[in-house]
Amino acid sequence: MIRKASISDIKIIHSGLTHFSSKGLLLSRSLSELYDQIRDFAVNEEEDGTISGFVALHIVWDDLAEIRSLAVMDRFQKKGIGRNLVQHCISEAITLGLYRIFTLTYQQVFFQKLGFLLIDKSKLPHKVWADCVKCPKFPDCDESCLILEL
Repeated sequence: MIRKASISDIKIIHSGLTHFSSKGLLLSRSLSELYDQIRDFAVNEEEDGTISGFVALHIVWDDLAEIRSLAVMDRFQKKGIGRNLVQHCISEAITLGLYRIFTLTYQQVFFQKLGFLLIDKSKLPHKVWADCVKCPKFPDCDESCLILEL
């Protein structure tokens, strides 16, 4: 079941981000950032209450949102959880009146299967890059930029 994240989920999200960040797959976020951005996050909760994955939909501008911090815990991968979390974000964006959604990712094929198209990063507004300065790979970003226009 996908639901909005609660305060009690933050340490689990932080642990997951730290795990995938150590593999170079995601940008790490501090607990403080996660508490500040709690409303951006949704979690996938299993029947036993285990959090198996999470994602954030971050509003960037009046016509643009970003899907970020998408992660599915190792033992739950390849079960459609990531796809469902992205679909949840798309539905939420539509509800908010946002029809352009982008992501910066190493999982290009995954997002392309969901209808996202590869674009040049320079096509995005400069505001998008605020988080990039926190990345150890800045300014030599090697992530793919994909966008979905609804």
